[in-house]
Amino acid sequence: MNRVTLLEGDISDQEVDAVVNAANASLVLGSGVAGAIRERGGPTIQAECDAKGPIEVGRAVVTGGGDLPASHVIHAAVMELGGVASEENVRASLSHALDLARELECARLACPALGTGVGGLSMQRCAEISFEQVEASFKRGAAFEEVRFVLFGEPAYRVFEMVRDAARVAEQMERIRQRTRK
Repeated sequence: MNRVTLLEGDISDQEVDAVVNAANASLVLGSGVAGAIRERGGPTIQAECDAKGPIEVGRAVVTGGGDLPASHVIHAAVMELGGVASEENVRASLSHALDLARELECARLACPALGTGVGGLSMQRCAEISFEQVEASFKRGAAFEEVRFVLFGEPAYRVFEMVRDAARVAEQMERIRQRTRK
């Protein structure tokens, strides 16, 4: 069953197969989502990042979950260290992260709002890209039981909820149009 859920909370608390980290290409676990993962997950995650980085912006890499309740962390490089996140980089890095989760045979995956913190991408655009990429992943054969967007704070949650609801309304309107054309 393909399910996309929304949750307001801390991604580092999620009991899932993998969490996606909003990473920089240097794989330095700084602040925001990466900082929460570093704090809760312990130093082994940064040590694995040091061994695997740097990576290209728009790509992703997997490390262990350290002391997190998740088995893996998928670091999606949305920007250079100290840079800004573009729509293209968020799209590409999330797509690659979802492909890696599929290769790992993850059933449950937790994703943050990539690129919205220090990366500067608008929450609404992030939500639109995120839902688009998850749908594309399902079309490529991903069989995740759950893709959980874990959003920090009610405003972020509400934006993702609004974007999801708008997409559902658009789908319903298209079905109605198709029926009336017959």
